[in-house]
Amino acid sequence: MNFRVRLASEAAEDLEQLFDVVLEPELPQNDGDLELAARALQAIKDGIATLRTSPFTCRKAGQSPFLRELLIPFGRSGYVALFEIVDAENVVVAAVRHQREDDCH
Repeated sequence: MNFRVRLASEAAEDLEQLFDVVLEPELPQNDGDLELAARALQAIKDGIATLRTSPFTCRKAGQSPFLRELLIPFGRSGYVALFEIVDAENVVVAAVRHQREDDCH
């Protein structure tokens, strides 16, 4: 069975902010190469895509067995996607953060 995965509006905003907060400072070190941003966003998309088939394999994020975190490796660290398994068919990604952000957990 495959789950339908959707991004909450907050998670979509998080993806936009990741470029400004996390990736933009890296650009001068990489000669302004936007390839880094593209690879990071692709890693996040690929990670989130795994939730279609195996959301229960991710670690729990609180008391509810349906609130979970997906670790998405990228470079020396990576990203964390907070999501909820809403029912037997749906998963909603609530937030996406860089692992080094203060409010990641």
